Amino acid sequence: MTTSHQEQAPAQPQSEAPGGHPQRWLILGVLCLAVLTVVLDNTVLNVAIPSLTRELGAATSDIQWMINAYSLVQSGLLLTAGSAADRYGRKKMLAAGLALFGVGSLVAGLADSTGQLIAARAGMGVGGALLMTTVLAVAIQIFTPQEQPKAIGIWAAVNSLGFAAGPLLGGFMLNHFWWGAIFLINIPVAVLALVAVMVLVPESKNPQGDRPDLLGAVLSTIGMAALVYAIISGPEHGWASGRVLLTAAVAVVVLAAFAYWESRIPYPMIDMHFFRNRRFMGAVSGGVLITFGMGGSLFLLTQHMQFVLGYEPLEAGLRTAPLALMIVALNFTGVAAKWAARLGTPLAIGLGMAVMAGGLAAIATMASGGYAGTLLGLVLIGTGAAVASPAMSHAIMSAIPPEKAGVGGGINGTVAEFGTGLGVAVLGALLNSRFAALIPVAATSLPAALSLADGEAEKGRILDAFSSGLETSLLVGALAVLLGGLVAGALLRRAERGDSA
Repeated sequence: MTTSHQEQAPAQPQSEAPGGHPQRWLILGVLCLAVLTVVLDNTVLNVAIPSLTRELGAATSDIQWMINAYSLVQSGLLLTAGSAADRYGRKKMLAAGLALFGVGSLVAGLADSTGQLIAARAGMGVGGALLMTTVLAVAIQIFTPQEQPKAIGIWAAVNSLGFAAGPLLGGFMLNHFWWGAIFLINIPVAVLALVAVMVLVPESKNPQGDRPDLLGAVLSTIGMAALVYAIISGPEHGWASGRVLLTAAVAVVVLAAFAYWESRIPYPMIDMHFFRNRRFMGAVSGGVLITFGMGGSLFLLTQHMQFVLGYEPLEAGLRTAPLALMIVALNFTGVAAKWAARLGTPLAIGLGMAVMAGGLAAIATMASGGYAGTLLGLVLIGTGAAVASPAMSHAIMSAIPPEKAGVGGGINGTVAEFGTGLGVAVLGALLNSRFAALIPVAATSLPAALSLADGEAEKGRILDAFSSGLETSLLVGALAVLLGGLVAGALLRRAERGDSA
């Protein structure tokens, strides 16, 4: 069985504990710069699809693998990367992640075939996994407990900024340069961050030095990659297709084997006792549903803006930017951290997710009437996420011992990947089923249906059907986020009462 957490020495040097690292805010800036490049690459490639199809002769399956290779490798390796950082040193893994990400970006930018680009994206995914897990772990190490909520809020704001700015930056670069420039721009940022990490960031690791959990690393990587692939493939190939069912079955079996293995060994990558911790489970459930609602709604809203309202990709990106701007404004000013501290973690997560649910409902009921209703919804979602998301991340990290901070970062990243993928898949499937039931022609997508329409009246009915599908899916998303907030808040409240008892 695992040794008790109380018997393990803290990972942070004693000299830094009282007041935090003297250069902690500068270090956080460096870490956020690294995070920004990783998050940007989750979305920046979407706007380059026409250029890649034209210049590399990429087929639809090639494009899918260019996008998915990055997210699959990154999500599959998050837990393993976090565990490696705890054991071998977070600074070392952060530097290795930046180096891999920079080299992968160089190969991607200079690729002259689809195979090279897919391989480069996979390499960037390895670097991204190392970065995303160690950044949060290092932040927890260098800040005092009182400053951690604000630091995590800034980290969360940069995540949101990167998510929203990806399409904007991609569109700008493609208007002025060739498609490879969207990758080459990462290189100077990665080099600058690597130098700063080597000079500024202190080394920290688990001083107990657990033995490597090699089988756990293999099982978690295969299981998470299979799970994310099943979620990604479901909307396209059908949830009952052999490919999706087989991949989902592999994910279930392998992750069950991972959980069994972790519960039996004395040096687990993830202590299964975490899942008996109400604080941990409340934060994880809230985290999944925050990203479920936000990721799924933005995916659907982008389609609505381009297909129904007729905006170009860059224009659609600009019109969804208020969501990210609210998160950035409230977290960089420290307002969200103050609200969360005043409310307490359970209420901050519960109320934040309720406001997010209100924003989703506003978009669902008012998006067809113009941009004003959409803007209101985006502002509400951004406000709710600014308060709830950092509070949730801090609750996850604080429920895990400091010596396992890297694993905590891995869990946090896995929650975000899983929730976003699930939101896109489930809300997308709801929209498509509602749309297919209402349209007067046989088609599987809005552009295909419009191309088959006979006259303006039929096109109008098709657009109305899409808007009806959007409304249904967003209302379901709003309900899921609201219920998630209630569940997460209740679990966290019970955990706090248990701690004080």
